[in-house]
Amino acid sequence: MSQTSTSADVVLSVRNLTVDLPPGMERTHAVKDISFDLHAGEILCIIGESGSGKSVTANAIMGLLSPVIKVSTGEIHFKGMDILAAREETLRPLRGQAVSIIFQDPLSALNPLMTVGDQIAEVLEAHRYGTAESRKKKVLDLLEEVGLPDPPLMRHQYPFRLSGGQRQRVMIAMALALDPDVLIADEPTTALDVTTQAQILDLIRKIQKRKGMSVMFITHDFGVVAEIADRVVVMEKGFVVEQGKADQVLVQPAHPYTQRLVAAVPRMRASAGAVSDEPPVVLTVENLEKEYRSSGSFFRKGRVVKAVDGVSFSLRKGQTLGVVGESGSGKSSLGRVLLKLLEPDGGAIHFDGRDIAQMTEESFRPLRPYIQMIFQDPFASLNPRHTIGKILTVGPVAHGTSVQEARAKALRLLAVVGLDEQSYDRFPHEFSGGQRQRIGIARALMFDPLVLVADEAVSALDVSIQAQILELLARVQRETKVAMIFITHDLRVASQICDEVLVMHKGVVVEQGPPTRIFRDPQHDYTRKLVAAIPGADWEPAAVAV
Repeated sequence: MSQTSTSADVVLSVRNLTVDLPPGMERTHAVKDISFDLHAGEILCIIGESGSGKSVTANAIMGLLSPVIKVSTGEIHFKGMDILAAREETLRPLRGQAVSIIFQDPLSALNPLMTVGDQIAEVLEAHRYGTAESRKKKVLDLLEEVGLPDPPLMRHQYPFRLSGGQRQRVMIAMALALDPDVLIADEPTTALDVTTQAQILDLIRKIQKRKGMSVMFITHDFGVVAEIADRVVVMEKGFVVEQGKADQVLVQPAHPYTQRLVAAVPRMRASAGAVSDEPPVVLTVENLEKEYRSSGSFFRKGRVVKAVDGVSFSLRKGQTLGVVGESGSGKSSLGRVLLKLLEPDGGAIHFDGRDIAQMTEESFRPLRPYIQMIFQDPFASLNPRHTIGKILTVGPVAHGTSVQEARAKALRLLAVVGLDEQSYDRFPHEFSGGQRQRIGIARALMFDPLVLVADEAVSALDVSIQAQILELLARVQRETKVAMIFITHDLRVASQICDEVLVMHKGVVVEQGPPTRIFRDPQHDYTRKLVAAIPGADWEPAAVAV
């Protein structure tokens, strides 16, 4: 389905664009004969499942396609200039200044050897912006504008010292540094908690109004679409299947695929499936502590940050405990301490009748298969030099499983998480972000764990796959009675899947209870702020009939 316009206010126009994939892939094209317009001062949301061609479209506009995929036909016009026909020396000054992009994966996009302040300043310097002193001030202003704490300290930090959400905000600061005419935002709020997400959406809207900026916003979050979109383009397997005004597409979707997507959006529930009896406790945490110490210098004193501060809870067999809070609240640090990927600074973790917090790595190694993690960043956690088959089987084989048994189980789990058998022999870079996340889930399930720590396990997934994965995790729990700690910034998902919820703020648990009470009648001011910041809270996806 195509919807075009000849309006004079069109800033970016994509016409009949086809991008071919190399032989041997699941399909012949990444995108096929797609057309749409981006108007001055509007926010156009592009939505669709993982692998639908959303990011490929963005990279084609920026001229950043991988060498193995090629534009075979079509045109991309920016203010009358055909980007695809322009020379590289013509395009280079436009990137960042006229058209800028916020990438989906901040860890792979940021230079690990440069401070975040230097990386933002590099963007300004490359375009000859101001003096060294004015660039320094601009960096501090941008860090403050995107909601990062203590900008004078933050600009000296390296990416690995920041949380996933904080790294994403640095990427947004870099993209907005030169106030571009067109901002392409590729899943910019995926890793962010709801309050920071609300800040970023508000920030993008303010900059858009101030400069008349046009925004192409790629997202799988229908709440975000309901909150900010003027128009929506829906993509499926490389095709544009529907486009129109946001109200029309969200409330009265015409295409069956769009209807399925809207129907799969998680809704805030009055209650989740609470455990009726009292199953045995599998994990008990008492007064857990974890501190981070920043190294000081002659001019600057080092700081101590309590990432986990006196956290206590019990986890029962078959129970799902949700951990919610802002980026940097200590959620991921808590998960890593529980798996002993980080050593605690105090407290106890009782598992299998023993305090694993006090164990050496050698003593804990036999227990490690029984506590598994689904990591927040699938790109960083998958070895790029190994095939998916090796990634899935190397752990079980090391613990005594035969190669044949491990392969058979890996193929079964790939099918369970929605990937075909051909995925077994492919490499991580050949998959989209959402597909890599599914591989991470399959890897965690290879060990039949007793405790599963899911760190933003569905944050990178579109709503239809998200619904499948949540159902998958629920089914695995019913069959195996695995206990799960579900770390998420999506309160709708937490209300849907969790039996109990912990709300964390600056390392401290400020509220704990069943989701019915936490989300319908929050007692703590911080929890109230989280609930109030849910994007698209006034949009009701349940109204869609399929």
